[in-house]
Amino acid sequence: MKYESLSSIEKDALREIGNIGAGNAATSMSKLVNKKIDMQVPSVKIVGYDEMMELIGGPEETIVAMLFQIKGDVLGTVYFILSLEEAEALIKKIINEDDFSFLNDEESNEMAISALQEIGNIVTGSYLTALSDFTNINMQPSVPYLSIDMAGAVLTVGLLEISQVSDYAIIIDTRISSDLGDGIHGNFFLLPEPETLPKLFHALGIKTDE
Repeated sequence: MKYESLSSIEKDALREIGNIGAGNAATSMSKLVNKKIDMQVPSVKIVGYDEMMELIGGPEETIVAMLFQIKGDVLGTVYFILSLEEAEALIKKIINEDDFSFLNDEESNEMAISALQEIGNIVTGSYLTALSDFTNINMQPSVPYLSIDMAGAVLTVGLLEISQVSDYAIIIDTRISSDLGDGIHGNFFLLPEPETLPKLFHALGIKTDE
C-alpha cells in the first residue's frame, strides 16, 4: 500500500488518533507550565520529501527538530519540528524568561534543550500512546535526539539513518495555543517503515489494498 493512496476514511482515522494524542499532550503540557494549553490537529497530510521541506520553510530554514525512533511491534521514525522562533516562544513560557534567545549563554541553552526534550517527549509519547491504545499495537519512542540546524541537514541526515524508509511521511499538523500568547504551529512527522501502515489500519478495522 502506498501512502499517497490513503482513503478519506483512513485519513480521518489518523486525524482522530492525532486529536486524542493532542488532547493528552495538552493536559501534560498544562501541568508543565501551570497554564491552560490547547492543542489541535486541523489536518493530516501524506507528503513526499520535497513537500516536507516546503512545509517547514525550505532546506535552508533553521529549525529545531526532535527525532525519535519508534520501537515495539512496529518500527519507524518521528520528527517533531518547530521553527527557531516558535521554539524560543515555547521555551520562554516554560522557563519564565521573556528575554530567552538561543544566542544567550550556554547555561540558558542547556535549560532550553532540556525543556524542548521534555516537550518532545510529551507530544510524541501522547501521539504514540493514542495510536497504541487504538490499535493494541505496542509502540514506544526512543530517547529524543535534538538538533538545531538547517532543515535540509536535519532531515537528510535523519532519513539516511533510517533503513528502508519510505519516500512519504504522515504529517499531523499540531497547533499549540494558550492564554500565554500567540499560537505555535509545529509539525509532527510520522514515518512508519513501509510494511507498517497496513498492519496499523488492519488493527483499526480498516480494510486496505496492499
